[in-house]
Amino acid sequence: MAASVLQRCLIPVQTFSKCVSHRSIVRRCLLSAAYTDSTLWDQRQKDPQNIAQLASLMDRTYERKFPVSSLTMARFIDNISSREEVDQAEYYLYKFRHSPNCWYLRDWTIHSWIRHCLKYGARDKALYILKNKIQFGMFPDEFTFNLLIDSFIKDEDFRGACSVVEEVMLQESFEKITTQILCLYALSRYLNTKPELSWQEERNIGASLLLAGLKQENSVGFSARLLGCALIGKVELSRGIHSVFHQMPLIWTSGYLGRALIVMETVCSDITDVKLSKEVLDQMEKVLEDLSTSHQDSSDSESDDEVLFDEQDEEEREKLPQYINRFKELRKQLEVQDKLEKRSLESLTSILSQQTLSCCEESDISEYATRLHHWETERHQLIQRETDTRRNAQREKEMRQTAGAAL
Repeated sequence: MAASVLQRCLIPVQTFSKCVSHRSIVRRCLLSAAYTDSTLWDQRQKDPQNIAQLASLMDRTYERKFPVSSLTMARFIDNISSREEVDQAEYYLYKFRHSPNCWYLRDWTIHSWIRHCLKYGARDKALYILKNKIQFGMFPDEFTFNLLIDSFIKDEDFRGACSVVEEVMLQESFEKITTQILCLYALSRYLNTKPELSWQEERNIGASLLLAGLKQENSVGFSARLLGCALIGKVELSRGIHSVFHQMPLIWTSGYLGRALIVMETVCSDITDVKLSKEVLDQMEKVLEDLSTSHQDSSDSESDDEVLFDEQDEEEREKLPQYINRFKELRKQLEVQDKLEKRSLESLTSILSQQTLSCCEESDISEYATRLHHWETERHQLIQRETDTRRNAQREKEMRQTAGAAL
């Protein structure tokens, strides 16, 4: 009787502990408050400007066919104080990108733009301009990317987070461990929602998984590489290799399903402390089954009517039965060697983020502080150059007036 009463009393405590544990895991999977804190950024020396006057100045400058300086553009972005001004800035960023000074958009201006978008609820605008980066010249650094990805993740907008991850992938900006983990976390959480993906999305997500996974020498990294190669291989066999590498930072050689098998072979033979997620292997198995079905019944494949395969593509498609057989052999080897990880890629990534993310944040924050110092030094140099130019122009004007009066 006493044991029964004690058990009933402990049930709420156990339930509460599970909830607390779950919430703490979620928090640790994201960037800390210290990382996202804007105090360092806000402590910069201010250069207050009237944004309406700056807009008028830029309009007059463009009308006279003169280039607007990067310093003027930076002042405009730095002095944004509302969502309406964020929207207004889109026009001037576009104009600057299509001016002779387009190569001189400052890194701190890009960072300032993203911070203002986050501050004034214009994250959609930031994503739009990133997606159209060629038209706006927006190429953020990894710290800035991290802030934007983290913002989407915290709102559980994993599709939006993956859209940013795709831009990281296209810039090949996977040097920071924090960026790698955030991207893999966003990708795994999004895929866990079982979205209906177009072939373009499969290619982009596959490339993101592959490139980010190549930076991690652990179960997460190898599982991400395997799934990435599988998704890219699916696009390759259904759309042709040209659809894979078009405007993508991927190797231009066919055989992505073969590369997925190489990942499995590597885990089987060379690495003792790495396992592959069973969930990822199941997903690859489904990819192979889908490809086999569409290959046997070409009438069910829409891509065959839309895409012309070259000889290299046809040779790769003929290898599908070999890939299927080899996959089955390697999966059996993994089972025998106890190298199948029961946890999903999402779970593995969450655990990795708990173990690693906080340790990597300190170096990122320190590096960010150093970069802010460099940015401020560069900004003061530009201001001094602007002052000197105006002073020299005024002096020359006075000399011409004096010479004219003498005549």
